[in-house]
Amino acid sequence: MTKADLVEQMAKDANISKAAANKALNSFIGSVKKVLKKKDGKITLVGFGTFAKVRRKARKGVNPATGEKIKIKARNAVRFKPGKGLKDAI
Repeated sequence: MTKADLVEQMAKDANISKAAANKALNSFIGSVKKVLKKKDGKITLVGFGTFAKVRRKARKGVNPATGEKIKIKARNAVRFKPGKGLKDAI
């Protein structure tokens, strides 16, 4: 499903225009990004799941094409843990 498909489905389910559904989806995405930028960013949507910011440590890796050893820098990542409602639905 693409973003356009999701907007269309949201508009249909909520009986609103596609423009309003797109605005709502963009607001949700922007809010998630804003919260996850914080130091201990975490969003819990009961019944759906939790988005959490995690720190990945620096590590060593191997370039599969050349076999050369490389250093992979530390970075932030986003982890999603599905909630009970989502698990049961699947």
